Amino acid sequence: MVNPVEFMSQVRAEANKVTWPTRRETLITTGLVLVMVIFASIFFVSVDQGLRLLVTFILQLSH
Repeated sequence: MVNPVEFMSQVRAEANKVTWPTRRETLITTGLVLVMVIFASIFFVSVDQGLRLLVTFILQLSH
């Protein structure tokens, strides 16, 4: 077992090795994620509506 002071020292040393993204990189990545979420939601709404219309049409044929 490592004592808590040594553990925190190791954690701090490892955190200093991390390459953090710049503010610009973070904003660009966030924007791209939002755009992809919008495109995915439009796609899935379109597919859902298309399938709903198809199922409704097939069910109306049986009457």
